[in-house]
Amino acid sequence: MTRITLSLTALLAPALLLGVPAPAMLSTEAAAASIYAGQAMTGHSASSVLSPDSIAIDPCPEPADSLQAAPQEVPEFKRKLESTVFIPKGQWAAGVSVNYSQTTQNDYAFLILEHLSGDTYSFKVSPMLVYFVHDDLGIGGRFAYSRSLTKLENADIVLDSETSYGVEDFYRLSHNFSAMAIMRNYFSIGTSKRFGLFNELQLEFGGGQSKLMKGRSTELTGAYETNFHFNVGLAPGICVFLNNYSAMEINVGVLGFGLTKTKQINDRIYESHRKHSSANFRINLFSIMFGMTFYL
Repeated sequence: MTRITLSLTALLAPALLLGVPAPAMLSTEAAAASIYAGQAMTGHSASSVLSPDSIAIDPCPEPADSLQAAPQEVPEFKRKLESTVFIPKGQWAAGVSVNYSQTTQNDYAFLILEHLSGDTYSFKVSPMLVYFVHDDLGIGGRFAYSRSLTKLENADIVLDSETSYGVEDFYRLSHNFSAMAIMRNYFSIGTSKRFGLFNELQLEFGGGQSKLMKGRSTELTGAYETNFHFNVGLAPGICVFLNNYSAMEINVGVLGFGLTKTKQINDRIYESHRKHSSANFRINLFSIMFGMTFYL
């Protein structure tokens, strides 16, 4: 680093030539006293004071650390959401859902259907057992059994005055069963412990059999089917506690993948196979389930 030393007399010479009054000029003794006072306040010894007849000027001063801009820290964003435990760890949940429907038609007509006569019914029961391994997180299983019957005595499909199709004496009876592993995650609505939402992840395996017959007497034909199905699904729902130990639940499937394999034997002679796969990314109104659950 290069240092340049200038004499105070050389610095004050222009002022003397211009006739500046003595009080306006900085005297040598005053400059020396100021420098000495500054050194004393900063804790330096008097021996390090510059000579009053000279001042050292650095043409390339180094920037002080205090003048360097410090990086600004972005404050962390927090939503400050309050977490309320809806179902505590260690609790058991046992419940059951039941679906039943029955219809009877006698010479019923609707759009292109005419002379519709027959009976149908369907029944399904599904018990459930869940253990909560963590707050608001439960793992368990569900078993389901369903039975449906369709008896169609007569039905005409009329497209126009000259085109029509008829079906008579159709009978179908089916039984299906399944076992399902489930995982449930609950969320309270606000700070309420009465109303909450849950999301149920489902892994299902099952199978069944069905019998179909058509016609009567010597024109009777029939088929026997066995099926196997596999499903993975997501079913959110709402839970409403009636008291400390019981709650009403409603859930509906909105996302899932399914695979079904079917084997059919016609008239005990002909054998056929069918394979069907599907993926659902919408609300399935046929999968809405109402149930009663008890928390122990």
